[in-house]
Amino acid sequence: MLPGIGVFGTGPVVKVLVPILRENGFKIEAIWSRTIQDAQETAKELAIPFFTNKIDDVLLQKDVDLIFVLCPPNWHAQISVKALGIGKHIVCDKPAGLSQTDALKMVKAGQYYPTLISLINHSFRFLPAFIHMKKALKDNYLGSPITLIDIRVQSGCLFSDSDTFDWKCDDTMGGGTLNLIGSHVVDLITYITGQKAVRVHGVVKTFTKNAENINGIRSISAPDFCCFQMELQNDILVTTTLNSHTAGTTFQQEVMICSSTGHLVVRGGDLFGRHNKGNEEVIYLDVEDLQYPVANSILPKTFTKGLCKMVSALREAFLPVNEKAGWIKEPVCSAANFEDGLYVQAVLSAIRQSSQTRQWVKVDVMTEQPDQNELLSAVVRRTAISIS
Repeated sequence: MLPGIGVFGTGPVVKVLVPILRENGFKIEAIWSRTIQDAQETAKELAIPFFTNKIDDVLLQKDVDLIFVLCPPNWHAQISVKALGIGKHIVCDKPAGLSQTDALKMVKAGQYYPTLISLINHSFRFLPAFIHMKKALKDNYLGSPITLIDIRVQSGCLFSDSDTFDWKCDDTMGGGTLNLIGSHVVDLITYITGQKAVRVHGVVKTFTKNAENINGIRSISAPDFCCFQMELQNDILVTTTLNSHTAGTTFQQEVMICSSTGHLVVRGGDLFGRHNKGNEEVIYLDVEDLQYPVANSILPKTFTKGLCKMVSALREAFLPVNEKAGWIKEPVCSAANFEDGLYVQAVLSAIRQSSQTRQWVKVDVMTEQPDQNELLSAVVRRTAISIS
């Protein structure tokens, strides 16, 4: 029997996800929002029977066993840790909280309850084109070691002129291109190559600081452009450009992996390749029949399709044969877990630091919570850098 679902959040991802969950046989039991009015309106729109603005009211629902945390990042750690503590499975949106401190709390909670599913919503891992790219690398399609990975994403503005100020406008609350798109990119590189970043160099910019309904005292601090380089463990260089500065641009992505003898490239949802000095060929073409909700999604098609595939894997994980056999996590073993989320936070933090210092920065993954004096010293150092 599939678990009942509690949803935290009311944003665009929720409105795409709920129909996908229902198509896969899941029942949405409850929804939470920071304000009761927002929770009520979304519950009515999505036909969800219970709504609330109190976290415990969702977590303590007896029919809720799987929690989707899709609210602003400042709530991620609190809800995820509490839910795991009372025996609920978790799928948390990216990034894992606001910082490594948040992500480490989530990691430790997941380790304490190892029988529970605890995943980060990096849905690109489930996009068929990237699965085929990973397999092509494993089959030595390139014929020689990877030298360079070049990634370019244009997403258009992350919010419209009609939007009012919220967390997506504020860098300290988890908004911006680096968090919302860069987190996917960092995770995707590790998924495809199995390699992690040793050091990074980046530039993070906020070009658009005001919009039609966002001006005056409040201004936009979330970055709408960033470019960064990562040196991986085996000396592979990754170059990434993420642009959400150009309003009206449709979502476009290109992920190219190069060697001295050829390349593999995902454009949109299709995979192409070239090796041994031949012509570029089609390796995988996304010709699947796209039914609702993918075809009518308000999110990029590639993101939504990956989300569909991830939900299908979750459904399989909870089928009776898997639960009885004791390998409930097997169908979602390729999904990003909380440890992956901690690593991503370490890379994002290093990129921000590099943008401030204009230097290469080593990626250090936190293993223990820092004491308050260390945190205060770090804040003072960052403030001094920004002032100078």
